[in-house]
Amino acid sequence: MATASVAFKSREDHRKQIELEEARKAGLAPAELDEDGKEINPHIPQYMSSAPWYLNAERPSLKHQRKWKSDPNYTKSWYDRGAKIFQANKYRKGACENCGAMTHVSKACMERPRKVGAKHTNKHIAADEKVETFELDYDGKRDRWNGYDSSTYARVIERYEARDDARKKFLKEKQLEKLEKGDQNDEGAAIDEAEDDDEDDLRVDEAKVDESKQMDFAKVEKRVRTTGGGSTGTVRNLRIREDTAKYLLNLEVNSSHYDPKTRSMREDPLPEADPNEKFYLGDNQYRNSGQALEFKELNIHAWEAFDKGQDVHMQAAPSQAELLYKNFKVMKEKLKSQTKETIIEKYGNAADEDKLPRELLLGQSERQVEYDRAGRIIKGQEAAIPRSKYDEDVYINNHTTVWGSWWKDHQWGFKCCKQTIRNSYCTGAAGIEAAEAASDLMRANIARKEAAAEDPTPAEDKRPATWGTDVPDDLVLDDKLLADALKKEDQRKREEKDERKRKYNVRWNDEVTQEDMEAYRMKKVHHDDPMSKFMN
Repeated sequence: MATASVAFKSREDHRKQIELEEARKAGLAPAELDEDGKEINPHIPQYMSSAPWYLNAERPSLKHQRKWKSDPNYTKSWYDRGAKIFQANKYRKGACENCGAMTHVSKACMERPRKVGAKHTNKHIAADEKVETFELDYDGKRDRWNGYDSSTYARVIERYEARDDARKKFLKEKQLEKLEKGDQNDEGAAIDEAEDDDEDDLRVDEAKVDESKQMDFAKVEKRVRTTGGGSTGTVRNLRIREDTAKYLLNLEVNSSHYDPKTRSMREDPLPEADPNEKFYLGDNQYRNSGQALEFKELNIHAWEAFDKGQDVHMQAAPSQAELLYKNFKVMKEKLKSQTKETIIEKYGNAADEDKLPRELLLGQSERQVEYDRAGRIIKGQEAAIPRSKYDEDVYINNHTTVWGSWWKDHQWGFKCCKQTIRNSYCTGAAGIEAAEAASDLMRANIARKEAAAEDPTPAEDKRPATWGTDVPDDLVLDDKLLADALKKEDQRKREEKDERKRKYNVRWNDEVTQEDMEAYRMKKVHHDDPMSKFMN
């Protein structure tokens, strides 16, 4: 209910107000009138009908919901296109350097760039344009026909009138030609024939008027969405309306999936139908055949070329990418043929040189072959020897026999050289003699070792050598002095490893006894000893 500013009401007045509103909604009481005498719909919510407090409304009204503020600055006029206000005779400071007008700068100049600008020539100064500024209201800013000149529609009318005049003129000329060519007896037939060809003549005439104007008749104007918002674009209708939609070809639940957003059905909706009778095989059929497959290969080539360092981009420079792909295919075929020619030149071409005999090509011969009832050969052809799936009679490494032609001591080998190693080189008779000599020597060594094991000789007591490898016969060492010498040698080695254990007062003794030399020799590390790394 439209009310004035809310004032304090008692409980009784509030109850009466609610009852009156209910009666107005039910149609039992007349509707409330605003200050203009118009009825107010009782079903309007209170938050819409109540006027703001700052309006100080005394009577109920819906004026606050309408546009009650009027701005006198709003206008519906439009720019005066092409109007000029002043024509200068010489260049003025701050004017356009190109044309000399004061209403714009050289960056926004719409004239053709002069070789030498008006600033330097001081000639042909352009007139100043009429610059206007309008403050349009909400509807004026969004009016797509704002500033439209209705006189421009006369061009459309003139074009259609010219087409009609040309049509009538053309028909009249055709009828006159038919009358002149025909005889007096066939005059009626000629007139009928001219009337039958009227429709074709009209089409030819329309093409004569203006071919460019007739190209848009086969298009359908639709509202299409773009990235910058809604815009009117031209969309061609490529599908005949009598054709069955692809999502209606197979109505089973588990048939090919149809995506209504992209209008795509990738799989074949009727895979069991006859291919000759189907007109739609799914989007994958078109995607993997024809020019779509060539375009896919072109994209892949552009990606691979970009990864390898080529400055090529399919979207930025499609012509360059396609030319590069064509050159790549030509070079590939050229390289393939060159490689083939090189191989044929080096190894020959058995397919061209060794041509099969005519008898084998035709499959005929003069040989007589007899068969029994089971299909077995009785006479006329020898039984073919079955061949193994392995290579036969292949000799490697100069061998004259195959591997496995010799057996000895549970080992396979070659019979020509009696070797048991598969990849060995053939040594012939000399190798056999050397192998026999080696085996004889090995057997003699084994026999001598067995004889020595049966009769062991007593081992001689080896005495340590003091002054070299020759041990003197009269050498006598004291065991106690030798033990002391070994202890001194161990202490000397520890001092060499860690100098902190060496004392300040060092006494040096130049006297070397036989026990000291023996202890040095026993503790000395021989580098050629294989156990030297495990000592200490």
